[in-house]
Amino acid sequence: MTTSRQRAERRGHRSESLAALWLRLKGYRILARRLKTHAGEIDLVATAPFGPVCFIEVKARGDARVAADSVQTSQQTRIARAASLYLASRPHLSRRGSRFDIVAIASGALPVHHRDAWRPDF
Repeated sequence: MTTSRQRAERRGHRSESLAALWLRLKGYRILARRLKTHAGEIDLVATAPFGPVCFIEVKARGDARVAADSVQTSQQTRIARAASLYLASRPHLSRRGSRFDIVAIASGALPVHHRDAWRPDF
């Protein structure tokens, strides 16, 4: 018997796979999936075509706008700290610059990529 937690975990994996595929089709190179650091987890790390390193939060909801709006300030701070740790150990990537994106997944619709969705406060 599957619990709601297990179903949510499977939905998260499917959403991240869909987001990674969508980004690849747009020319992004996926560097990491479910990157874990001491500060927290980042769903996807990718490089934009001829652009910065992107730290991407994937959210799946019934509506894409609701999904994009569900990334809270505390979560943004955690992701930004994790991104700092990632870049500190990869100086060749930090020279490219960075940004924070959201890919919103809604059932029955194409993913919506929100580029430069927020800027860290620190």
